[in-house]
Amino acid sequence: MNGEDCLAGVRVLDLTQFEAGPSCTEALAWLGAEVVKVENPKSGDPGRALSPPPQGDAHYFLQYNANKKSIALDLKSPRDLALAKALAARADVFVENFAPGAIERLGLGPETVRALNPAIIYAQVKGFGAGSPYERNLAFDMIAQACGGTMSITGEVEGPPLKPGPTLGDTGTGMLLAISILAALYRRARTGQGEHLEVAMQDAMFQYIRGAFATLTRTGSTPRRAGAGSVLALNPPMGTYPCKGGGANDYVYVYTSRANPEHWRRLLGVIGREDLADDPRYATPAARAERAAEVDGMVAAWTRVHDKHEAMRILGAAGIPAGAVLDPAELLNDPTFAERGIVQTMAHPTAGAYKMPAWPVRFSGRPPPVHPAPLLGEHTETVLAEWLGTMSADMRTRVGD
Repeated sequence: MNGEDCLAGVRVLDLTQFEAGPSCTEALAWLGAEVVKVENPKSGDPGRALSPPPQGDAHYFLQYNANKKSIALDLKSPRDLALAKALAARADVFVENFAPGAIERLGLGPETVRALNPAIIYAQVKGFGAGSPYERNLAFDMIAQACGGTMSITGEVEGPPLKPGPTLGDTGTGMLLAISILAALYRRARTGQGEHLEVAMQDAMFQYIRGAFATLTRTGSTPRRAGAGSVLALNPPMGTYPCKGGGANDYVYVYTSRANPEHWRRLLGVIGREDLADDPRYATPAARAERAAEVDGMVAAWTRVHDKHEAMRILGAAGIPAGAVLDPAELLNDPTFAERGIVQTMAHPTAGAYKMPAWPVRFSGRPPPVHPAPLLGEHTETVLAEWLGTMSADMRTRVGD
């Protein structure tokens, strides 16, 4: 049992593109749903063409569409639109993230699909929510992060706002929608009730900055950017400290919790400054905040003579929260992730042996297996045959296919 059977029998009609929607449906696919990606026969998901190799699909596409099937339908064709509606009538879940109004113009809006299949879970991702003055605006990850608050709390204290590296606006929104789909499916199993789910990327960002909202309501002031610290509170030492090697990511993050004064005392022991253990100038977080530069200097003097892995090992063994700053190459090539199944290698027909992160939750000790992202239209005939039976063949024959 590895998680692939959790959603066995659940059919998902996937009309998503780029990342926010595909992240959601990929999560469902990893958990065993049959996810059928509906794509334009000529171009497919635009994500296929984002810096692709000379032959084959973009690596960007492979990352967000593992374990899915692809069916090629021209939704502007009456024949193919009829096929899409027939598939929707047999689906459990329908997911789309087109530009505002596009799915309705195609004839597959929520009212239409839910009339065909009242028990369906119809799910939509948009940039801005219904009722927002910007609900017709286009949005991408960085737009959601700008308008949703994450940029405002990211960056150096006196610097401009920065976009966080992770795609919280895209994948972060997709994960919230996937959770909601699972909840709706669970209720439907009890009641037979369908649902219309909508999530706006701007609205989703609120879930990732609740600490900032807590600070705002506690202090009455908008949280300031905190660099490598936290918008919840200033508590030196907390941040990234340079390590031996001097490379772009040769840093270790060291944290001492306000809730556990022993972290500070343990750190003093590691860096050889036990003489300060009872010094009132450093005894409390507030006192250390007044001498933040001095405290950071003491910690950095120690970290500079250790590489980041050694620093993490020593500090962690002493009971001090610490983490080496690891870059994507280090993570992808760390054999321990492959051994645990967190990183897996798919056998893709054009990309070959393609290594990528898997679903991170382990079921009975192992994450669900990763299967190749589909080629454009690869499963058209098999999906039509399995979902619609002879209907697909009859419809295609009548139009001369």
